[in-house]
Parts: sequence; C-alpha cells; structure tokens
Amino acid sequence: MTPDSLRAALRGVPDPDWLDTALRRVAAEPTEITRLFPAAGRRCGRGALPDAPDWTADDAARVLLLTALPRDHAAYAESLYQHGDAAERRAVLRALPLLPIDAAGVPLLHDAIRTNDTRLVAAALGPYARHLDPAAWRQAVLKCVFSGVPLAAVADLDARADGELAAMLAALAAERHAAGRDLPADATDLLDRLTAALPREA
Repeated sequence: MTPDSLRAALRGVPDPDWLDTALRRVAAEPTEITRLFPAAGRRCGRGALPDAPDWTADDAARVLLLTALPRDHAAYAESLYQHGDAAERRAVLRALPLLPIDAAGVPLLHDAIRTNDTRLVAAALGPYARHLDPAAWRQAVLKCVFSGVPLAAVADLDARADGELAAMLAALAAERHAAGRDLPADATDLLDRLTAALPREA
C-alpha cells in the first residue's frame, strides 16, 4: 500500500476532517504524533477497509501519520512502537517500508517476530522484511508455520525461499509426521515447490 492508496481507502472514515488536520499538525510539529497516533482508532474507526481488506482504518491512519513526519523525524517510529499497544505496533511495522530509515527498523522486526501475537508476526514479514538477513528471515518463516500465520503474509516468499529453508521445512514435516500431524497446506505447498526446484542428485 502507498500513502495515496491509503488516503483513497480512508475516504469514508467517520471523521475525515480530524485526519486531515492531524496530518498537517504532524508535518508542522512532529511531537504532536505522540498524542495523535493513539487517538487514530477512536477518531477514524477500527473497521476493515473495503478497498484494502487486510487493513483497518486505524492502521491506515497511523501509517499516514508516520509518513507525514518530516524526513529527519522518522525515528519517532521506534518510540511509538515501544510505547504502543498491539494495534499501534502493527501500524508502525506496516509503515516501515514507507519511511526513510533504511534498515534502522530491523530491531522492531526482531521484537515483533519474538512475540506470540500473530498480527505482529505477519506485519513484520511484509515488504520491509527485505532487510532481514537470510538466517533471520528463514527463522521468521518457520515462526509463521508454527504459529499459524498464513504464508501469503510473507513478502517475496518465493523469491527468497531457498534450499536451506526447504531443509528446515522438511525436518519440521518429519517431526510433525512422527507425531501424527501435518504441516499447514501452504507450508506443504512451499516445500513441494522448493523440492521440485532443487537439483537432482546423479
């Protein structure tokens, strides 16, 4: 999602004037975001967006608030994440790919992936996860399989999946099989695709 598409999806929020005013305030006075960011759920609603069903109105409003910050104030994201509730943390994670912070937000991904909140795990594996090193990324994909996060939430999955991930999934599948359980269907499909792509032994 881009800021323009988020603005379009938020056309029907309960209080559009509040959002427009909040965005102007944050652009002019960055410290205002600490007050306005938590209020987004109450002022914009928390329902799913018709044009972006994986997003809620408060998600989108909070991402827009972060993108409205002047370029040299994007570091507010870390503070808002550390002091926010689960919904606020998810919005920060979703905003990371749109902020001029390069790889500075990676520690937030690591924190989210360690949690048991599947919403945060899924948000951490969006487009910004390109900054995760391969080993951390593979472990995060396994976390999705363990915790029931659909692999469709993982950005660039087929492009980044490799033989090492295939071996990890195969070992997990063997463990599950021994216990009379199966991998989720999407993980089985990924393992099948990876196995088919591996070079055959002579």
